[in-house]
Amino acid sequence: MAERTRPVALITGGTRGIGRAIADVLAVDHRLLIGGRDRERCAEVAAGYPDAVGWPADVTDGAAVSAAVEGIERLDVLVHSAGVAEGTVVSDTPREAWKRVLETNVVAVADLTRLLLPALRAAGGQVVLINSGASMRPVPGSSVYAASKAALTSFGDALREEERGRVRVCSVHPGRVDTDMQIELQARKGRAYDPSEHLRPESIAAAVRLAVDASPEAMLESMVIRPAFG
Repeated sequence: MAERTRPVALITGGTRGIGRAIADVLAVDHRLLIGGRDRERCAEVAAGYPDAVGWPADVTDGAAVSAAVEGIERLDVLVHSAGVAEGTVVSDTPREAWKRVLETNVVAVADLTRLLLPALRAAGGQVVLINSGASMRPVPGSSVYAASKAALTSFGDALREEERGRVRVCSVHPGRVDTDMQIELQARKGRAYDPSEHLRPESIAAAVRLAVDASPEAMLESMVIRPAFG
């Protein structure tokens, strides 16, 4: 992989939603590694891009992730788009829900980043964290998810300072985005779903592209993107 001339980007959660939209904008000039849990789905999505391959791995499985990163000697962009949202109000959310969400949204992100830091440093690369507006503006019923995203913000802030001058780190904080996750969240709340009230995944992808394209001496550290109406 180190012999490739095209820059390499690994996108977790790259088979749908925001991750898939990010793949669309990076495929123009990057060799993509499409991350996801389903091997066949990863391969199917990767087949739609030039010089892309699937990167199937459950990011919460430490052994599987360690095996999946073998051979990645140089990595220009690591996009953490995989994530989960669950839970209700604090009084109704069991310990198991906290563990599941924090494991996926924080622990898995930190561990994969740790494993790939040598490859990112070799490329003078960039880590992009797809965070959430919930990290800054939690609402009732979002305690687990909001707490995980707040922790992800702090992780990104610390990583940025630790790697400053070697690896760039950008946190992207979208508001409501028209994805399967948002549809499920609204259904749990018993609310009618209106896509026009949400951001398009392509809008988030455009922000990621902006961060990736920043000139070498510049770093977009944090971006907040909210729906223009509502």
